[in-house]
Amino acid sequence: MVLEPVRCPTCNGTHIVKHGKSAEGKQRYRCRNTDCSRHNFVLDYTYRAYLPEVKQQISDMAINGSGIRDTARVLKISQTTVIEILKKSSSLKIRQ
Repeated sequence: MVLEPVRCPTCNGTHIVKHGKSAEGKQRYRCRNTDCSRHNFVLDYTYRAYLPEVKQQISDMAINGSGIRDTARVLKISQTTVIEILKKSSSLKIRQ
């Protein structure tokens, strides 16, 4: 049996502990690094919109002038999800 250490997708640290299960039954993990901005994560998401890469693509497409329907169609996710991600990303930029 080979054990691979779980790494945090944000800080790439290995000081990780299990943190329960998601609604779909996936294992949740918690990064114990105090400097890490992302504390909880799942290694293999069921829904693509939860992936950080997809969230970045949504922001990039919005900056380049793509509409919500176009973004949802291209990335194959819900329009509501696109709106919510854009709301959250704009509120983070306002606070900083």
